[in-house]
Amino acid sequence: MLLVSASAAADSGAQRIVAVGDLHGDYDAWLEIAQASGVSTDGKHWTGGRSMLVQLGDIVDRGPESLKIIRHLQALEKEAAKAGGKVVVLLGNHEAMNVIGDLRYVDPGEYAAFVTRKSERTRKIVWQAMARSLVEQARASDPEATPDSVRAAWMAQTPLGLIEHRRAWSPGGELGAWTADRPALFKAGDILFAHGGMSSEASAETIAAINARYAAALAKGAEVDRSVLDDQLGPIWYRGNVVGAPDQGLRPAPPDELAAALAGMGVSRLVVGHTPSLAGIAAERDGQLIRIDTGISKAYGGPASFLEIVGDETWAHERGLDGQWSRRALPGTPKSGERP
Repeated sequence: MLLVSASAAADSGAQRIVAVGDLHGDYDAWLEIAQASGVSTDGKHWTGGRSMLVQLGDIVDRGPESLKIIRHLQALEKEAAKAGGKVVVLLGNHEAMNVIGDLRYVDPGEYAAFVTRKSERTRKIVWQAMARSLVEQARASDPEATPDSVRAAWMAQTPLGLIEHRRAWSPGGELGAWTADRPALFKAGDILFAHGGMSSEASAETIAAINARYAAALAKGAEVDRSVLDDQLGPIWYRGNVVGAPDQGLRPAPPDELAAALAGMGVSRLVVGHTPSLAGIAAERDGQLIRIDTGISKAYGGPASFLEIVGDETWAHERGLDGQWSRRALPGTPKSGERP
């Protein structure tokens, strides 16, 4: 399958694009996808040649091994560039949530991934620095609170690795800075990739302006601009292309909004994640909208999948319950382009 795909790309002169949706901490599923798609057949190094890999964000939260996925993608990005390929990782809403400290969906394993032999001492030092103010705050609402009870509660809420996790993900931290470099939108030929979707408000801006606005918001340190990162009409959160907006009566109909967004961005197709399609990759509105969040993570139980694009051919690849991979042509793929 992969040799045929690579040869088709070479014959057409088009760069092969592999797009992957939300992974949510499932490293095993990611490795299966990397191997099946040919971008990393050994699960370690880039083997995709001149292919382009686009991952649509939401690597983190809900699963324990997001850090391993990030490290692998970071390594592949460097190796791909040397081979004439490219790796693009988009900004997802969950990456933004980690930067601004919204930790509701962080898996305990994601904290554990940051644990070192210094973690116990680090947590003790932080407690000692904060103990007095924390006890005072607790007694303001509960006069019966004691230093021991406050300490016990704080320790329970501060698992080992959490402090290191926050340092890494905070604006200016290693992963916070990495996140600020992730584009919210990426255009390849006549295809636009976004984590969530494109509202009419977002499509009134240029791709460069949108990406710059998100980068600036993520890089502001203690003054992170949550109005940008929490914007439900922005490309990392918007679901209106898929499910319709809550205030639909006041907004364009989804088909009209999508058509206007595509025209405004100078593209013919929009590829999104964010809103799960557990039955598999879905092509809607004659292939103008392609949804590739198939609930890959064990947290959702959907099929592992990836989208393959070579010129005017678009293929959905999904792993079945029997563990075997299958592919199917999506709307817009010429029947003459079908491969055995």
